[in-house]
Amino acid sequence: MLRLAMLKKTAMTMVVAITAVTVITEWSSLQAKAPRVWAKLSDAVMKNDTPSVGTLQGEAAVLMDERTGQLLYGKNEHKRLYPASTTKLLTALIALEKGDPDAIVTVGDEALLPSKGESTAGLYKGQQLSLRDLIAAMMLPSGNDAARTIARYTAAVETGKQMTMEEGLETFADMMNKRAEELGAMESHFVNPHGLHDLDHYTTAGDLALIARKARQNKLLRDIVSESEHTVKTATTTMGPTFVNRNKLLQPASGYYFDGANGMKTGYTSAAGYCLVASAKRGGKSYIAVILNSSSSDVWVDATKLLKYGFDRDRAVGYPS
Repeated sequence: MLRLAMLKKTAMTMVVAITAVTVITEWSSLQAKAPRVWAKLSDAVMKNDTPSVGTLQGEAAVLMDERTGQLLYGKNEHKRLYPASTTKLLTALIALEKGDPDAIVTVGDEALLPSKGESTAGLYKGQQLSLRDLIAAMMLPSGNDAARTIARYTAAVETGKQMTMEEGLETFADMMNKRAEELGAMESHFVNPHGLHDLDHYTTAGDLALIARKARQNKLLRDIVSESEHTVKTATTTMGPTFVNRNKLLQPASGYYFDGANGMKTGYTSAAGYCLVASAKRGGKSYIAVILNSSSSDVWVDATKLLKYGFDRDRAVGYPS
């Protein structure tokens, strides 16, 4: 037993000696590696302390600082995708740049050509609405009938001549592409004012953010897209139709309400998936989030994650909310 104990003690002494020799001989190497190991630990700490977007279900997404135009987050921001009805942001922007919001516009054949399953505002031929009310009819319930009416009217204003609906839509598409290029949205191409699927009608999340930022510089458009509903005021005491906003971030009872949300546009086609351009303001900070090709529920979650990330970043650096 005594001999066995002595052998164990000798073995332990040898292990300690070998370990000591190894540390001494590898000391220079360990010193060289130490800064890199510490740096990785520091990065991990900073990542844990810094707000994160997390996982998004949308195929493409961006978060933009509305004031500066800086992109704070991007996922496939240059990938060509279909915008669906988020297209209408550009339609509204051009219409309000070219037309008079108080001009009375008569709805024509644009109300008679609904595609199967498309969203409409329930307009009818011969109906007269101001341009501002048509913008609301297009932006809140996402009426394609309103988008076609607006496009035809705006094309006529631009050219100074009356046009058939087909001529008006073709002219307006040219106006859309020209304006997009002026805004720096160089990865987009538009063929209609509403966003119904067409292989040649596409954009990117980054381009949509540029368009949305410019659209938010128009006060009337900002006011319209922030409304939970819009009731048309007529010349008589009777009230006109009421258009309800499809943007669930603005609707307190939707389950997706976001404090500070103030726009902007929803979109869906089977090819485009669920799309959303969302905006929000808290204190002195404003953000624009774009999500393309998400699901019916995840599109709201994606937008919330992006907007929350923006405001969480502000709190992390001590910006007052």
